[in-house]
Amino acid sequence: MSVQGHPNGYVDPNWPDPNGSQDAPIIIYGYVPSFALALFAALLFTISLALHTYQIIRYRTLYLCTLPIALLLEVLGYIFRSLSARQDPYSIIWFVLQYFFIVTAPVFLSAGIYAVLSVLINNVGQEYSPIPPKVVLAVFISSDAVMTVVQICGAAMIGAAESKNKDPTTGKNILMAGLCVQVFSFFIFLILLGVFLRKSRKVLWQQKGKKVFIVAFAAVTMLVYLRTCFRLAEVAQGVKAYLFTHEKFFACLEFAPIAGAMILFNIFHPGRCLRKEKDHLVGSTSDGIKT
Repeated sequence: MSVQGHPNGYVDPNWPDPNGSQDAPIIIYGYVPSFALALFAALLFTISLALHTYQIIRYRTLYLCTLPIALLLEVLGYIFRSLSARQDPYSIIWFVLQYFFIVTAPVFLSAGIYAVLSVLINNVGQEYSPIPPKVVLAVFISSDAVMTVVQICGAAMIGAAESKNKDPTTGKNILMAGLCVQVFSFFIFLILLGVFLRKSRKVLWQQKGKKVFIVAFAAVTMLVYLRTCFRLAEVAQGVKAYLFTHEKFFACLEFAPIAGAMILFNIFHPGRCLRKEKDHLVGSTSDGIKT
């Protein structure tokens, strides 16, 4: 992307820097964000949030309470992104807030994915899984939580450095480290999921309507992994490189995968698709996770 009026970053020739106390001398995004995309995303995630909240109450699936949290964070993130787009794309605080909420939200979606696998393991049989369901939850949720904090710290350091035209290498390295560990951790989860599905395929395929849900669940998982890999590639290139400074990649590889995953969970809700097996569990709680 061409640089207008500033040697260290992008300045929109049609949108002069207001030079406020909370403004950077450049547009950190590398472009002026699309207001239409931000508004559409906020509305779509709001609708999905309402549906997920209803479905959790309807099917009594408390183990999926992280999904509405993820959606609420997405809504907030895109609201702040819309403020950047419509009012001040140079604002540091709006950039940081939208980044924080949009980056943090998928962690709660991932927690929901881990919970669904734990319920599946309990429903089908723990003998089909290499590790117990409680360990799945503890290990992967803890890893995601810690690495997300690391990423946020790195991103904040990058934003601060860019706003002052300083070298963002330290922040980039911290952000890269967090993303690398997160990508590796999720890859291990994919292996675990694959092993479980392979071992339990005969049992799962005998249960009515379970095939479609498993396909949808696998699609949700891969969409989240795609988004995480994109973030890693984006940071590896750098904040002024092609991936970061072209919003089409953000739209297709950040917004679209998360939106697709949430909509798939709306359509193939675990509370409905797993309800029959859940209700016949012995010694289980109402949410399908054994005590």
